[in-house]
Amino acid sequence: MKPVRTLATLLIATLAPLPGAQAGLALDLSREDVRGFVTDMEQRHGMQRAWLDGLLIDAAYEPRIVELMSRPAERVRPWHEYRAHFLTEQRIAEGGRFWETHRERLAVAQRDTGVDPAIIVAIIGVETFYGRITGGFRVLDALTTLAFDYPPRSSYFRGELEEFLLLAREERVEVSKVKGSYAGAMGAPQFMPRSYRAYAVDGDADGRRDLWNSWDDVIASVANYLAMHGWRAGEPVTATAELWYPDAEGLVAGSIQANETVKSLRDNGLLFESPLTDDAPAVFIGVAGFDGPELRAGFHNFTVITRYNRSVLYALAVEDLGAAIAARLPPAGGA
Repeated sequence: MKPVRTLATLLIATLAPLPGAQAGLALDLSREDVRGFVTDMEQRHGMQRAWLDGLLIDAAYEPRIVELMSRPAERVRPWHEYRAHFLTEQRIAEGGRFWETHRERLAVAQRDTGVDPAIIVAIIGVETFYGRITGGFRVLDALTTLAFDYPPRSSYFRGELEEFLLLAREERVEVSKVKGSYAGAMGAPQFMPRSYRAYAVDGDADGRRDLWNSWDDVIASVANYLAMHGWRAGEPVTATAELWYPDAEGLVAGSIQANETVKSLRDNGLLFESPLTDDAPAVFIGVAGFDGPELRAGFHNFTVITRYNRSVLYALAVEDLGAAIAARLPPAGGA
């Protein structure tokens, strides 16, 4: 048992906050790592030290954030439970209303990027229930807590804190008021600061990229994110499939990368319909459905959705929610 105790001790030490971090206390600007961050922002981005100090002194350490980041992964839901959580009657109905309300903007986004409106609407529905659940943590507290008091990923979150402060300067964001997820994701589409700066779009042409208050910006930004990650207009996301012989040992589920082709999946025993050519990238998907294994072939656009959230179940939920919403829509301009 000695190795187990040693491993546990090391894990606790790794996940523990750095010395001096106490719940609710303001960030200590005299800390060497904080001073180094401020100096770096001053030298590389021309930010005034007094402005930075004024922002950072308002940041508070939030132990709940470290707890959420550090807790062991909970039981992984089987696909049928995960799907049921997102494909509820309310979420589908509200998705239809959202689509009808923003039909024109969604059409513009599709024209400009080729991204299917069903996928845009579904991502917003899965991420925040169409803007209803966007997170209750101050982004400043979340990012400073993780940047300076969460050693396993401090480097990543210092980068996100840097991006957040640059975003605040560029988009006139009120740093002390912005709220988001415990990891610092923001707005209706839950963009991290780096993604916000890289992919957000001013959809309403008012001179700002506002992912909290402008649905035009939100829709255009989600579409742009997917387009910039390679979305292919008109191509399918997945296709339902079955095995044409039971012992298809060459098929291994779980990848989010298109590590096969349409032809190789078929050669290994997967039967499905697809308009794509034999050499098109593909991936085998096998998940736990309500009545047993559910099989699909995933294609390039499936992997694009996983760039938003690196999860097979997430991408499937987005596709299925979008399809369920689209199936209930009346024709444009129809009764």
